[in-house]
Amino acid sequence: MELLKLDSLINEIKKLSEYNFPDNDVYDLLEDSSLSEKDIKDYIQFDQEKYTRHLIYKDNSFELLLMCWSPGQRAPIHGHEGEKCFMRVEKGSLLFTNYILESTNPLSLKMIDSIKGSPGFLDGPADVHSVENIYTDNAITFHVYAKPYAECDVYDIKLGNIYRKKLVYDSMYKKPC
Repeated sequence: MELLKLDSLINEIKKLSEYNFPDNDVYDLLEDSSLSEKDIKDYIQFDQEKYTRHLIYKDNSFELLLMCWSPGQRAPIHGHEGEKCFMRVEKGSLLFTNYILESTNPLSLKMIDSIKGSPGFLDGPADVHSVENIYTDNAITFHVYAKPYAECDVYDIKLGNIYRKKLVYDSMYKKPC
């Protein structure tokens, strides 16, 4: 695995954006590269109340985020607005549960699988899924979101409804929001 400077990784992802982020090429890049601790240390910030989202880079084609997950934190079942989302576990472990949306009225989701993702695990291009830290250690994930978006659908199985959630950053370019 090659240790890439963040600028080099951004440049490689820019090249992939020109071809609409071919799945296999994004996987290869993420499998064959790692981020240096120096490049990401300022983005590693946990909150005991919720998982945190830290914007590293954003343009019209994609955004890169680092997310920090304390034990017990989760992202509810959500979609990605039809855009591609790739995620790599950098540290710790998370449970990824993937679904197929069968119906919106009434809400019906079919669970496909649940997978434990440990360091190096790749998920994507995610469609409808949940992510949670059911383990005892903190976890960190690196995300590539093709075609950034500001809101997403959240699927509440218990209440049987779908609602829009505004996505916020906890920090942008190393500065708190």
